[in-house]
Amino acid sequence: MKFDLLHPADQLVMIMDRIYSNNMTTMSGGNISILDENGDVWITPSGIDKGALTRGDICQVKPDGGVIGRHKPSVELPFHQKVYETRREVRAVVHAHPPALVSYSLTRTAPPTDIIPTPHIVIGKVGVAKYEVPGSRKLGENIAKIFAQGCNAVIMENHGVVTCGEDVFSAFERFETLEYCAELNIQSHKLGKPVSLTPDQIDLFKARHAGILGEFIPAQRSSQEKEARYAMCNLIRRAYGKKLFASSQGTFSQRLDGDSFLITPTGADRLYLEPADLVRVDNGWREAGKKPSRSVLLHRMIYRQHPDINAIAIAYPANVMAFGITRTELDARTIPESYIMMRSLNRAPFGANFTDPQKICSMISESAPLVLVENDSLLVTGKSLLNCFDKLEVSEFTAKTLISAKNIGEPVKISDAEVLEINKAFNLK
Repeated sequence: MKFDLLHPADQLVMIMDRIYSNNMTTMSGGNISILDENGDVWITPSGIDKGALTRGDICQVKPDGGVIGRHKPSVELPFHQKVYETRREVRAVVHAHPPALVSYSLTRTAPPTDIIPTPHIVIGKVGVAKYEVPGSRKLGENIAKIFAQGCNAVIMENHGVVTCGEDVFSAFERFETLEYCAELNIQSHKLGKPVSLTPDQIDLFKARHAGILGEFIPAQRSSQEKEARYAMCNLIRRAYGKKLFASSQGTFSQRLDGDSFLITPTGADRLYLEPADLVRVDNGWREAGKKPSRSVLLHRMIYRQHPDINAIAIAYPANVMAFGITRTELDARTIPESYIMMRSLNRAPFGANFTDPQKICSMISESAPLVLVENDSLLVTGKSLLNCFDKLEVSEFTAKTLISAKNIGEPVKISDAEVLEINKAFNLK
């Protein structure tokens, strides 16, 4: 999708719909704006249902203060304008009340972004602005003061969060990533003490690369490939809806045959991926004009060494990742379905997936189809795309139930004898 060709009003409706649909604000909460090339500020209206916005509801505020539109602009317009005055490169501002970040706003602190590398890189600096009445000039000054310090996200005391970006999609990505980071911190604290990454570890992550792959132009596309592209996109969007993937995080790949597979591209918004966006890799060559996921060489290695594996996912589900951040054991022997799908979960130290991919590859087997990379991601393998997605979904379900159970009492695992009965009943090796 060519977002830069969308009208500002359509962009605002699209992003507000994502925020509301993902339970990151309420019907009356939150506001978004875009500063266009003419100096006009396009902003969501005041007092209008955020779950049913149309392009006709969006307000256009001229540089002289005149308003075009059938509604009043958001009462928070003053702080949006103040941010644009303070940061001349900013072209979009997102403000809402996502629950995890509101929790941090109540403690008047910002969530640490160094428990996994992506938030630290995507968001940058996060600051906290002192409380003032919503819509007041003083609130705008407080927020702008923090943005002037180079922050791209600001926690508003007892209120919510504001993020900025060079366009509304980058501002939203920071907003969504920071909420994920806040939720991840909260879930981790329920298990134990979160372990942060060192600056050297984050630098190591930044320096990773996908490897050099030559380009090829596909001569033809089989019916199998066409079907696989649509199936992958459908499950990628579902993974996003289930919060297993984020805007630009989360990778699926699917073997076509032999040394040929499809994989998600780097940097593309997962919600809007289309079949043509996926990257085909044949014998170590990538489809011309496209950038595959940076984990492409790991996927290829797994497919080469494990002919029974036909699909791979790399995801960041918050509840599973809480176990990897606190170094807490995630034992799948909770209910039969969890054990059957997950079996044994192996763990790898941070960085192993890009510094020692062979280590990850050797950890995978029929009885151990998942690898949790500490402070990084969950790798899932399956015999088919659906089988892989099922394991991913069950993994997050299992982690969530374990965290909830630990807040009630000590979870009781399925016994060794009961495991043997399940192995026999379902012919598990």
